[in-house]
Amino acid sequence: MDRYAVIGNPVSHSLSPAIHLRFARQLGEPIEYTALLAPLDDFAGEARRFFDGGGRGANVTLPFKIDAFRFAGHATQRAWLAGAANFLALEGDGIRADNTDGIGLVADLVENLGVRLEGSRILIVGAGGAARGVIAPLLEAGPLRMVIANRTAERARELAQRFAAKGSVEAVALGAIPKEEFDLVLNATSTSTHGQQLALPAHVLRAGALAYDLAYGPGAASFLSLARAQGMRASDGLGMLVEQAAESFRLWRGKRPATAEILAELRSRSA
Repeated sequence: MDRYAVIGNPVSHSLSPAIHLRFARQLGEPIEYTALLAPLDDFAGEARRFFDGGGRGANVTLPFKIDAFRFAGHATQRAWLAGAANFLALEGDGIRADNTDGIGLVADLVENLGVRLEGSRILIVGAGGAARGVIAPLLEAGPLRMVIANRTAERARELAQRFAAKGSVEAVALGAIPKEEFDLVLNATSTSTHGQQLALPAHVLRAGALAYDLAYGPGAASFLSLARAQGMRASDGLGMLVEQAAESFRLWRGKRPATAEILAELRSRSA
């Protein structure tokens, strides 16, 4: 039975094992999928032990997406552009890195939430590994403008320069977000993962716009509650998780699972 895993820290909360095993049953694919807790200072060691022990592929969650990219022997173009990976696969004698986060996010926004990205104004808060994986696919969807805001402005500028060829993207410090009407506000920081409040200027949370947290579950509740109180639509990243998992499964097994039923089931459980 082929072995797969999700590697992170923390990772016990991850729904990835349940999602992938559901996909496996749906498509008749006999796999094993588990969660692995890696030491914060030794992702490479944990990943190497997994693959040396017969692992075929791994998803990677916070805070290791940049570490995963560096660990792999080679990478897809989208992983190279992001400089971060949430997907690893054993190929021959080497490990290939990819990034399915952006595909998962765009699928959730467009197909599940009915968001029109073309011509929109997008604000991304955060400039870490989570943001890196979603910027290119969002820009490829044709927004009018994207702003990346980060506590450390220099990190935001690095990302803006990295993706400048993909579309109109600007970098600012967190306290200098321009006063304009954003259609989509994405929380790509680690605040929700760590149970912290994301502090944003009041003008960012515009009634009628969509607030989206790349995290999912109780951790995202603070940001989403704040957004809803301002009249915004709001969603956590559960749909993104399911959609990126489906893309990962396709890359590993050559079959793409249907996602609507399992996403509805997971939503009902968390209601």
